[in-house]
Parts: sequence; C-alpha cells; structure tokens
Amino acid sequence: MPLFCASAILLVARLTHAADLVSQETAYQYIPKAVAASLDKNQIPRDAISIAVSEIGQGHDGNQLKYFSKTTLDWHSTEAMNPASTMKLLTTLTGLDILGPQYRWRTKLFTDGEIRQGVLKGNLYLQGSGDPKLIPEELARMMKDLQALGIQKIDGNLIFDRSAYAPKVMEQNSIDGESLRAYNVSPDPLLYAFHTLSFQMGKSRTANFIDINYTPALAHFKIVNDMQLVDSSCDSWKKDIRLEINPESGVASPNQSISATFSGLFPSGCKGVAYNVVALDANTFLTRGFIAAWELAGGTWVKTPEGNSGIVPMTARSLLQFEGINLADDVQDINKYSNNVMARQLMLTLALEKMGKPATTENGQFVIQGWLKKMGLQFPELVIENGSGLSRNEAISAQHMNDLLVTARKLPVAETFYNSLPLAGTDGTMRNRLMTQLRKFLHFKKKPEARIKTGSLSDVRAISGYVISKSGKMYAITSFINHPNAWKGLEAHDQLLAWLLEDGPEPKQAR
Repeated sequence: MPLFCASAILLVARLTHAADLVSQETAYQYIPKAVAASLDKNQIPRDAISIAVSEIGQGHDGNQLKYFSKTTLDWHSTEAMNPASTMKLLTTLTGLDILGPQYRWRTKLFTDGEIRQGVLKGNLYLQGSGDPKLIPEELARMMKDLQALGIQKIDGNLIFDRSAYAPKVMEQNSIDGESLRAYNVSPDPLLYAFHTLSFQMGKSRTANFIDINYTPALAHFKIVNDMQLVDSSCDSWKKDIRLEINPESGVASPNQSISATFSGLFPSGCKGVAYNVVALDANTFLTRGFIAAWELAGGTWVKTPEGNSGIVPMTARSLLQFEGINLADDVQDINKYSNNVMARQLMLTLALEKMGKPATTENGQFVIQGWLKKMGLQFPELVIENGSGLSRNEAISAQHMNDLLVTARKLPVAETFYNSLPLAGTDGTMRNRLMTQLRKFLHFKKKPEARIKTGSLSDVRAISGYVISKSGKMYAITSFINHPNAWKGLEAHDQLLAWLLEDGPEPKQAR
C-alpha cells in the first residue's frame, strides 16, 4: 500500500475516533429538559448545579460477582461543592465498613463503694464512649441492669466521665447562631436523648385547652402553660409561642424545681406538633434524666445526687458495661432523618476506636481519609469538618460522591447502607417527595424506587443516592446546588429523579 494511502487511512481513523469522543462528551454533558426549565423558572444559574449519574451493573467474572458503572450524565460533576447533609454518606459508609453493622457503643458504670443489703454505698460513675442513641428506653434498660446487681437504693453522687472526647469537640458552636436548636447539639460521650427537650403540643380532644407533654422525663421539672388557644390554622404555629426556662441558665440545686413556662398564642388547628429545644446544661440534663429513670424503675436515693463531672478513679470497680443499639440501626437514623450529632459522634467513634482517646475531629478525618485510600479512592477536593455536613466548609464533588456510592455496592455492608437511605414517598426526609411520580408505577410488579439522602443549608440543596428505574436498572445519582436561590431547587432535583425513574431519554434526544 502506498505510504500516502496508509497515512490517509490513519488520519481518517484518528478523526473518526476524535469525533466519537466529542459526540460522547456532548452526550454526557447536558441537563435534562425538565430540570433545565425548573432551574430557569427559579432563577438558578446552570453553573450553580452539578450533576453526576452513573448506571451500576453487575456480572460474573468466573465465580466472582463483579460490579461495573458507566457514566449516564455529567454536568460540572468535578467541581468541589458544599454537599450539606449528603456528607453523612461518607461518614456512615466508612463507619459501617470499619466498625461493622453489629458494632455497639458501651457505657461503663463504676463505683468507689460497695453494695450492702440492697444499698450502693458510694458514688456511681458513668463513663461514656459516645453512644449516639442513649435515649429514655435505653436508660430504662440500664436501670434494670443496675437493679439486677441487687441495688435498690443509692447512697452517693453521680459522676460523669467524658474523657473519651477532647474538650474542644464538646464546645458549643453553631454555623447560624441558633445554639438552642436541636440540630446544633454538640457531641458528648454521655449524650442523653440528644440533649434535647421535646414538648408535644396540641388542642385537647375533650376540652378547649392545650395539652403539653414532654420527653425525656426529668426529675423536679414542671411545665407552666400560659398559652391562649386561638382559632387559626396550624401554619407558622411556632411564631407566636414564647418559652422561658427558670432558672434561666437551666442550672439549679438538686431538689430545686426547673420550670418551662409557655406563653403566647397556640392555633386550634394544631392537632399535634413538637417544640424541640436545648435548654439545660449537659450535666443537669443527664442528672435529672438519670434520677427520673431510676425512680420510675422503683429505685430510691439516700440523698438526691448533684451530678458532677469527673474521672473514674483507678481504684473504682466495674459494676456493668451497658451496650446500646447496633450501628446498623444508628445509621438508619443518621441517614433517614439526617441526625447531625449522631453523625458527628460516629466520626469521633472512628477516631476513638482506631487512634485512642481523647477522640478529636482531626483524628476522625484522618481515619476516613485512610479508608478512602484503602478503597482506592482519591478525592483531592474533599474537605471534612465534622462529618455531618452541618458546615460551610465541607466540600466534595458530585463525581466523587457518586464514586463512593458505586464503591458501596461492592462492600459486604452494601444492603445495610442502601436500606439506610430515605425511600422516596415512604420515610425519612424523602417521605413526601416524588409522590405523584411514583403513583404511575403502582401497577408494576417490581416498583421503581429512589433511595436518596438529602441535604440542605441556606444556599445549598443536595441529593445523593440510588434510583431503581422502571426497567430495573440501578443508577447512582448525586446533584448539588450552591446558590442563594438553592432553596427553590427542590423541584429541579425531583425532576432529575423522576427523569431517572423513567430511565431518562437517550442522550441524542436530550436538549
């Protein structure tokens, strides 16, 4: 063959290959029509959104099951963006793989005294390891375990050992100045009931007054109800309610009553709402919660304990080791209901288990980065501040969040992780989303579904998770909107998910 003919053929081949690459790139880099229309309507610039979609498939290599992924959609997916609460996916997946789904936190109880004829004569020490769900039901179990040791009365103080965490991680900080809001609760090795008072309010069914109850039960705590019932709907019910805690600091002597006084207007249209507040210091909250739980179990005191911070003495002897619920159940709460403090405590637990105490956020970050490296994942743009996404600084790209989702399918904890994500139209933060879109698939034998972790901050809206389409394909999807109008971006994200439920248009048909 003449040299010029061979060169010509080679040139044509190269041009054809280059054209294919350009065509492929164009096919991937677009925004679905309905999504683009929603962004335009809500004045969200197209450079303020990033989207990564990958189809996940599986096949066998010999006797071994293999997973593969291929890009379906790529729009600004490599840009570092604030992911808000979708960052919890990294924290929970790392936790599940390193610690295992059956991991349980341990709260250890010690004494410097002894048990005589049903009386514990000595101080009772609680040493926490960061159990993120030490709730009233769990504390009630702890009381039964204490009584099983033959203790009916306690003659001593309560001492709380929080040495598992470095002091700085327990300091009260918030990104919005709302330090009394439950989502801003700081980590605590002895975190009880999320350090949150939850008041349940509603118009009485039998009379024209307002019922107020609260959890968890606290000793010497009372509610004063000075609210007026007004004939109005439940919209914006909280704006006319005032709460005053007395003493104002929430700190009182052991037998002094603490009162929560509610005043203002309460709409008659409210059948049941929850008013959550962080109103008491950690020691007071735990002390009064412990006293109430012990007394509800039938236990008594020689003298009401004060509840102080301290360290378990070397000479103290172990009474019991209380185990909380397993990590798999905790991860359900973290991902479905976007619990910030639980996510933060999980990251600190990774630090505690792998690098010893006191746990720090820096050590938690180090463990997560080490796990990513072990998985062969390199995320140079990644910024982890606390692992919950409640941060102005945390960052990751949509592409790398999708890489994480693809990696998750290859791990033994794949189904535990998948099932922890909110199911659209059913539960968690996706309970009321995609209802209309999913209704059209009710007649399907195997219904499509969307398992999506959501995230929101002012100026941020995010989604990340999996979609099983009507044809049975699995997609990993991540999208971040970082813009002052991001709060209007829910519709665009729902349009994106609806597009995937339908398997999306062929790239050549997209505009």
